[in-house]
Amino acid sequence: MQPFSDFINELTSDFTPIIGGEYKQDDFAYIDLSENNRDLLKLEVASSEAFSIFISEYLKNRKSTVAFGGYNELRTLYNRSQLFNNTEVNRNIHIGLDIWVPAFSGIIGPLDGTIHSFKDNDNFGDYGPTIILEHVLNGRKFHTLYGHLSRKSLDNLKIGDKVKAGDKIAELGDFDENGDYAPHLHFQVMEKMQGKIGDYPGVVKKEDLDMYLKNCPDPNLLLKI
Repeated sequence: MQPFSDFINELTSDFTPIIGGEYKQDDFAYIDLSENNRDLLKLEVASSEAFSIFISEYLKNRKSTVAFGGYNELRTLYNRSQLFNNTEVNRNIHIGLDIWVPAFSGIIGPLDGTIHSFKDNDNFGDYGPTIILEHVLNGRKFHTLYGHLSRKSLDNLKIGDKVKAGDKIAELGDFDENGDYAPHLHFQVMEKMQGKIGDYPGVVKKEDLDMYLKNCPDPNLLLKI
């Protein structure tokens, strides 16, 4: 069978929007939030407000309006949350794609699909409201995850509801409902859900990385930002 990453890459031929509005490919600027970014050492990462200002200044300096990045990125910023950093678990490798835009921006489905599951993952540092879509394309089933949404986005959803490519499926939440982050979308592609409902790890341990990278290829293979 064709590798899952190759399959995802072949689903789209060029830039595929996932943020509503008039954003173009040229509006996106890559940002490195790994431990290698020395500017993060100066930042109080425990403050979602400070992080929002950091992202805004970064974009202003690059004459851009959207920041993106984060796949397979080792991040120390997760040290602030016991969800990722405790005596039993030390998860700090990010395996989704983050897209930083203002709170309440519309999120649109990049592909036809159905609602697989949804949940408010309301732990500090977690996804907050989350929607997972199931897709069956070219005879192959897979899933996409949309995290850090508004609570309103979960209203009136039903498992099995159809979504067409280009439909608005949600909007971003602010820090008080998105897990206490600067507003951004966590977008992730998963071949298998491994029994999970309304949630799937987006930050993993080094020991588990190979398995997760195989199941969760780079989402930018689909979006082509």
